Amino acid sequence: MHLIKKMIKKIFSILVLTLSLSSPFFAKENSPLSIGSDRAKITVKVFSSLTCPHCASFHDKVFKNLKEDYIDKKKVKFEHHGFPLDLAALNAEKVLRSVSDEEKSFKFLTEIYKKQNQWAVGSDINKINNLIKKMSLDFGIKEEIIDKFIEDEKIQNQILEERIAAQKNYNISSTPTIYINEKKYEGKQNYKQFKKAIEKLL
Repeated sequence: MHLIKKMIKKIFSILVLTLSLSSPFFAKENSPLSIGSDRAKITVKVFSSLTCPHCASFHDKVFKNLKEDYIDKKKVKFEHHGFPLDLAALNAEKVLRSVSDEEKSFKFLTEIYKKQNQWAVGSDINKINNLIKKMSLDFGIKEEIIDKFIEDEKIQNQILEERIAAQKNYNISSTPTIYINEKKYEGKQNYKQFKKAIEKLL
């Protein structure tokens, strides 16, 4: 099992390396999943891998309160930047891109993190894909849409190009990496501390 897991990570690394050698960083500026007003004084960017437990913890402890206190009041714009660390995270990110409605997409993101221990398990990528599919079906996404996005190489390349560009521009060494108004947030990943950083900028 450990060998299979290493092989999956190696394949993913090869995909990223191939794009880094061939891509002129075509990622679009408006590609991140975002919620909140474009006129907000503060923009929070979170670079996350959907299989990362620390990312799930940050989303659970911070995002819900941040949305209620600041995003819904148009004080903060929040951006989820997909930074997949493995094939499972990449495929989940693909299906996340299938939801175009802003509010619904973040509800699905919350669901992905909430059920992370149910779908991001094991080292068999086919099994993981089936678990991603089940979770997505339960959320209400149509089966043909799920299959289309998981198999779509164009979407895959876009996500990986965004990952490469993020690595180049933001020097990401771990997930989640958080920026507030283009300044890296180095504080604790709990809402009390995060709120202090937001309040200083309002």
